[in-house]
Amino acid sequence: MVEQRFPASVYKSRLERAQKLTAEAGLTALFITPGPDLRYLTGSRAATFERLTALVISPVHEAHVIVPRLELAALRESAVGELGLPIHDWVDGEDPYALATDAVGGDIGRYAVSDAAPALHTVPLATRIGTGPELATAVLRELRMVKDQAEIDSLHEAGAAIDRVHARVGDWLKAGRTESEVAADIEAAIVAEGHTGAEFIIVGSGPNGADPHHEVSDRVIENGDVVVVDIGGPVEPGYNSDCTRTYCVGTPSSTVTEQYAILQQAQAAAVAAVRPGVRAEQIDAAARDILVDAGLGEQFVHRTGHGIGLSVHEEPYIVSGNDIALMPGMAFSIEPGIYFPGSWGARIEDIVIVTEDGCEPLNRQPHELKVV
Repeated sequence: MVEQRFPASVYKSRLERAQKLTAEAGLTALFITPGPDLRYLTGSRAATFERLTALVISPVHEAHVIVPRLELAALRESAVGELGLPIHDWVDGEDPYALATDAVGGDIGRYAVSDAAPALHTVPLATRIGTGPELATAVLRELRMVKDQAEIDSLHEAGAAIDRVHARVGDWLKAGRTESEVAADIEAAIVAEGHTGAEFIIVGSGPNGADPHHEVSDRVIENGDVVVVDIGGPVEPGYNSDCTRTYCVGTPSSTVTEQYAILQQAQAAAVAAVRPGVRAEQIDAAARDILVDAGLGEQFVHRTGHGIGLSVHEEPYIVSGNDIALMPGMAFSIEPGIYFPGSWGARIEDIVIVTEDGCEPLNRQPHELKVV
């Protein structure tokens, strides 16, 4: 599959916002090494090696790029060239940390590094500057939490693609097959439906469904099993899908039917609660309170959701104690679950985009317990 990126104008706007937020944070520089933040700001898919690659952002200077000469060809696939950013390439024996600090005038006070920056580079950079860094989370979180239209369009594409996979899961979930066999069919379908690959596949049958982070095993699926299927992956230019539906192989018991219905009510209530100004923790409470009132609070063992974009898990986190107010353009999952160790589990997950007056779910497959 051909790698894609947004037009250079998208990255130009993001860099301008990053520069503005750097100034507002009172920082003299941001050092962004390879990872989701660098990809967000430039479209670069560079990887972290022992040689330093970094985007250097200053509130008063234009952004610069530090890159090993042998990585120049890969850098040209990003928007850096079109943006006209100054590029400082270096060869072994030169000091890239001096190049990085010189890019912002050499007089550095408070500075920050991206979350993905390894100690391999943050320690030499700190030694060069003479003080340790802060995390750039406060600046970059605000940028990446609120999606621009290009990102929203990509998330729509990813949501529709994973919906098409879930629509076919019933063809593969059969008694007598192993979770691994079902997962192989799902993985092929994820790629066939437009993803560049499968980032994760959970097929949790019977007691394995009670482990929220179970992946797959050689367990043979049995008649009567409740099966949690949580799947997702990136579509170009790198935005992720993530959707969970719960299935039952054969007729579910009355207990499963009744408790699943409560879970479905909790998930719907959380979706209905999403609108600008509501705090993230209130969305968690909207789902959790229903489960607690039904005596299922102890079976809900994780947060209600997480942000999504270039990373499967990113800000904002929909969890108790997070008082951040929702804003239009935020994208996150709503995925309450109930888990009964040694017996079964269930989860329902949609990705939603906050709109001006509510939210738009990106996943449209039915939420009912699907009997196959």
